[in-house]
Amino acid sequence: MAAHQGRGEAPHLRDGGHPAPSAGPGPGGEAGVPGAHGGPGGSGGTAARGEEKVPSDTSAKVLFQLPLPKVDDTTTVSGSWLTDKVYAKSGVAEIVGYDPDKGTKLWTIKLPGPVCQATRRVTPDDRTAIVFEPAMPTKDKRSHGCSQVAALDLDAGKRLWTRTVKSGDEAINLDNVTIGGSTVAVGSTSGGGAFDLAGGRALWTPKPGDTCYDAGYAGGDKLVAMRKCGDYGNQQLHIQNIDPKSGKVLSEYKMAAGVEYASVVSTNPLVVAADVGDSAKGRGISDIFSIDNKTGALRNRISVPADRYAAKCDGITRIEGCSGLVVGNDRAYIATAEHDGSKGSFRDTNEVVAFDLGSGKQTGQRADAGEGYTITPLRMDGGNIIAYKEPPYDKGGQIVSIDGASFKETKLLENPSDQAVHDAESSFSTDYAEILYHDGHLFMSQVYASDWSGSSERYLAIAFGTA
Repeated sequence: MAAHQGRGEAPHLRDGGHPAPSAGPGPGGEAGVPGAHGGPGGSGGTAARGEEKVPSDTSAKVLFQLPLPKVDDTTTVSGSWLTDKVYAKSGVAEIVGYDPDKGTKLWTIKLPGPVCQATRRVTPDDRTAIVFEPAMPTKDKRSHGCSQVAALDLDAGKRLWTRTVKSGDEAINLDNVTIGGSTVAVGSTSGGGAFDLAGGRALWTPKPGDTCYDAGYAGGDKLVAMRKCGDYGNQQLHIQNIDPKSGKVLSEYKMAAGVEYASVVSTNPLVVAADVGDSAKGRGISDIFSIDNKTGALRNRISVPADRYAAKCDGITRIEGCSGLVVGNDRAYIATAEHDGSKGSFRDTNEVVAFDLGSGKQTGQRADAGEGYTITPLRMDGGNIIAYKEPPYDKGGQIVSIDGASFKETKLLENPSDQAVHDAESSFSTDYAEILYHDGHLFMSQVYASDWSGSSERYLAIAFGTA
């Protein structure tokens, strides 16, 4: 994997730019992290207190809308982040920072080509990372390859450094990017590389002649590699907990033969999702694997069939690309599939249910979306679950906090119900859109821009806020 260098401590990370709580992680794990890195709290522990407070008035208004860029072809605009000072969003060959309340531009980072991938991870000093093309597409060359990786300072609006990963003399195309500890790691079918976040120093690159390769990484306060070994069509996945400074393997779990792709839902505790037996109906997840970080031993395998649960993962290139599933309190919280509502109602609904990662069994906890709503867990907030409720046709969407112990739901925000706002909100799919919530602010954004010719107006991003 890499030349083994010195080991170092990994600072606590935040996901999606949500400010970390002042209290320590506690039993709730990595508090405030969507995508959820829950700690070893155990099913009997007391959940860590969340930082999100209930506004005096939960009724929200539209703070601002960002127009969808005009493009000739579908273009990736992946990446959105939220700090105490800025809401940042990828555009076409640029990252723009906005005032979180007013939507006024604070800064623009120009890029030579489109953004390909972006990590949702944000360090305590508000740095993140992206992968982008070295030039804009042309009629003769639709893509110049996703070969450039860069670190960004979100508060200052600066590109800190730009690097490539080479195989011989050629820069390789990169499929994904993340931050684990103080390391920026990028993966691809040609192998993975890593750089020190502070200065861009290379920590490891693909080894010539290596029969295994790092297809991608998952970050947080730990770094996990998705390593593939063997011939194409007969590959085995190795889930490796590695040292972020050196790439040294600390523990390893080998997936069963025949599982070609997997996604990392959480690095601490280590939770992996995979489609076993191609049974997930295109959703990329049929089973959850709970793995011991220290030993690499399988704690439990949990079946979450696609006809009963609504989680979706993209382990082909986006190793951390899961929605509808978060981890905290040593439990997995997953949205159920939509089903008929109460008797006589034509409105569908669903729930969030919990699985104990130690026993592999449901805990009996259940949070109902409500008639006509569809609930999706977004992230953990201490020991609580932050979830988004997609609305029925005559209501606005909601953000709720679900108590990790009692499963009591508390409404934090409710969007306007008028038709124009409802149509704009509904254009953001929970399977694909980037949804960030913190401190009475909800931001929803697209990951693709296309030549839209529909009847309703579409936006790159929309921001809602309570009083």
